Amino acid sequence: MKHGHLVIVDGIRTPFCRLGTDLRDADAVELGRVAVSALLTRTGVDPASIDEVLFGCVGQPAEAANLARIIALRAGIPDSVPAITVQRNCASGLEALTLAADKLAAGQGESFIVGGVESMSRLPLQFRPAAADKFARLHRAKSLLQKLRAALSFRPADFRPLPALQLGLRDPVSGLNMGQTAELLAREFHISRDEQDDWALQSHQRAVAAQARLQEEIAPVYLRNGKITVIERDNGPRAAQSAKALAALPTVFDTQHGSVTAGNSSQLTDGAVALLVMSERRAEALGRPPLGRLLGYAHVGCDPKRMGLGPVHAMLRAAEITGLTAARADIIEINEAFAAQVLAVLRRAAQSDCARVLGALRSDNINVSGGAIALGHPLGATGARLVLTALRELHHRNGRRALVSLCVGGGQGSAAWLEILP
Repeated sequence: MKHGHLVIVDGIRTPFCRLGTDLRDADAVELGRVAVSALLTRTGVDPASIDEVLFGCVGQPAEAANLARIIALRAGIPDSVPAITVQRNCASGLEALTLAADKLAAGQGESFIVGGVESMSRLPLQFRPAAADKFARLHRAKSLLQKLRAALSFRPADFRPLPALQLGLRDPVSGLNMGQTAELLAREFHISRDEQDDWALQSHQRAVAAQARLQEEIAPVYLRNGKITVIERDNGPRAAQSAKALAALPTVFDTQHGSVTAGNSSQLTDGAVALLVMSERRAEALGRPPLGRLLGYAHVGCDPKRMGLGPVHAMLRAAEITGLTAARADIIEINEAFAAQVLAVLRRAAQSDCARVLGALRSDNINVSGGAIALGHPLGATGARLVLTALRELHHRNGRRALVSLCVGGGQGSAAWLEILP
């Protein structure tokens, strides 16, 4: 039975807050629960009418196996409704949406809650394998003498932890961390430090200018840590950001010859996003005018060393699938993993072989509400945030179509076309 396109009925998110700041006391389950609960309240949808919950998360906590299931149950979704956690690195939140579209097309449901979450503040510190072996021997020791020998085998280095965040941001195939892949693109496409800083400054300026509209996306988070604290706003955008301040920052990934800094890179952030999506048929039957619909999408692979070019490859494939060129997009979102990476995407897209298929990309309609350099990049949530922000911006501008895209660690790219219903 044909159900038409998947439509996005509504969406909501938590504030996006820098790692270690306002949301550090909320774990990924709580952030996801807040977003899903707020979505159910805002829409008034019957939780029992949901066919499945799909949530993206990159650093899934060990204490919450199948994070989506825990979020769903904590948010009041009946236990008869299944849930699945998906992981496609930075595109995990978008993957949840496109997987729902696949399930709809396959007749495996008509109504879904999708989204993504990341608590980068709660990513764990790990012991090295040699230290773990020593702890195991200590645990197995029977006699006092065996326990003493096991305890005396420890060395100070055994207690120096490995940050999971640092491990996760390094690609084991190329051997490069994500910042080094940005440096590679900056060199290959001759992108200067000034260009990167200019893009970063623009991201903050646009996010600050769009703050009132962005606030409409946000549900507050209530934290109880001795007292009740209410977190209501993103804390990444800086109204006082300046070219001078950005220029003063040291390079991070290549301290001698590099150009990528903390200021022209995405912020490490905590946050969650939830979207209510369903078939056009069900939305119409429920009398729910949707924010928009998913027209088509593509997930593709590329060179892990040049993972930042993933959006170009994905947009090209999406253009072939949908027949839509960049000129048909009123809004374009390219996730700002790094300013160098976005600028490399623009330069690669302008080259003749890409431009023939994709058409010209204009910087004036790209990331018009700011991007991850200002708003932050909670890895599992960003893909869903781009969809929500793009659709709301289309309504604000009386636009018709949006193209959203992300580069993906490990050498992938994702892109999706969205449309306001006529």
